[in-house]
Amino acid sequence: MQVNHAPSYEGKYKASKVTPLKDSILVKDMNFGERISKGGIILMSDDGKSEGVRPRWAEVYAVGPTHTDVKPGQYIYVEHGRWTRGVNIVDDNGDEFKIRKIDPEAVLLVSDEVPNDVDDGSTGVKLGTAG
Repeated sequence: MQVNHAPSYEGKYKASKVTPLKDSILVKDMNFGERISKGGIILMSDDGKSEGVRPRWAEVYAVGPTHTDVKPGQYIYVEHGRWTRGVNIVDDNGDEFKIRKIDPEAVLLVSDEVPNDVDDGSTGVKLGTAG
């Protein structure tokens, strides 16, 4: 990751461009909260628990130069726990988000559109959209 300077007192990195190495995949907007299925089933948050774990959708932020399966802007469904903790980034536009590195072998599905079968359960906002 290429970063302009050390994190501020708030723990955020100012980055004009983040470039992953080799076949790495960086994602943003990973949903960790409770969600509601299209059929109305409530799936409780499993963050930090060993029971009820599930895969998660995330938006691809950047890919390394040797990775050819996904591209930025697509959405990927990732096996549970196959991602890093994440780093808070502030881009040149002042937008703040958290990026995470995904294990390339853990990608289960790829979508060119925002998956519309789930939302976060609290706001009704679908994954990947502004809240």
